[in-house]
Amino acid sequence: GEVSNCRPNKSGHVYFTLKDSNAQLACVLWRSTAARLRLGLRDGLQVQAFGEISVYEAQGKYQLVVARVQEKGVGALQARFEELKRRLEAEGLFAAGRKRPIPAFPRTIALVTSPTGAAIRDLLTVLGRRAPWIHILVVPVPVQGRGAEDEIAAAIGWLNQQSGNTLPAIDTMIVGRGGGSIEDLWCFNEEVVARAIAASAIPVVSAVGHEIDFTIADFVADLRAATPSAAAELVAPDGAELRRRLGWLYRRLSGGTAARIGSHARLLAAWSRESLGRAPRFALREARQRLDTIGSDLEAAVLARTDTAGRVLAQA
Repeated sequence: GEVSNCRPNKSGHVYFTLKDSNAQLACVLWRSTAARLRLGLRDGLQVQAFGEISVYEAQGKYQLVVARVQEKGVGALQARFEELKRRLEAEGLFAAGRKRPIPAFPRTIALVTSPTGAAIRDLLTVLGRRAPWIHILVVPVPVQGRGAEDEIAAAIGWLNQQSGNTLPAIDTMIVGRGGGSIEDLWCFNEEVVARAIAASAIPVVSAVGHEIDFTIADFVADLRAATPSAAAELVAPDGAELRRRLGWLYRRLSGGTAARIGSHARLLAAWSRESLGRAPRFALREARQRLDTIGSDLEAAVLARTDTAGRVLAQA
């Protein structure tokens, strides 16, 4: 029925009336139960309440001591969720073996989400801060309401078709939205979205709702993120950390190269002095020739190592 006259008490207990068109029933929600409740009770909310009937002797009236309460229709939705989850899991769509790793250094990321919600702002803010060089494609879709699941699935399929053709090659796709009720998030529990994610050749990160929310899309995706912001953190490398790492590698490479050259130079100088004492003219000529050969080889080796390291650093 409908919640009315909802009165949270200073003690933490909540008192309200549950009514429909024909009757009404006083209800009490004890503090310990209310603390575990995810649903914010308020007047006008349609709910299903479960509990035990008791008598409040002081007023001589029946009341429902509520043990669990959920929004109207949630029970049926939960049953649909569990049925689809069992069926897709039996098909192997949740198997860890079919999930692909997310690229560590993506060049292009596609965002399949609402163009006006908080999720797109969070995604763009985090991606821009961590890795401003990444090319971002935004594919706007409705993320709740009738038909939203079909548009989300179509967007995933379209990105796979156009990646590397009319669009740049896409390395990673983030599919999701911000938080909401189970009804708001329901399009991400639809089979058409699950199968589109499973069929995607582009690795998919699911970022739906808040940390406590789980959808079918989360189980099928290659990676589940607790929130859209967390998804951006997972797919984009930290530019500041990369700069620190590259600086350390550069200093290590420069210092190592200088040390190797110095060590060889000292060794060659010592060897030349010893050879000169044993066989003056012949040993000196031989030493000079070997010094030229080793010097040429050393120079070539250093240049090759430096060139290889330069290409690796440039690519990173």
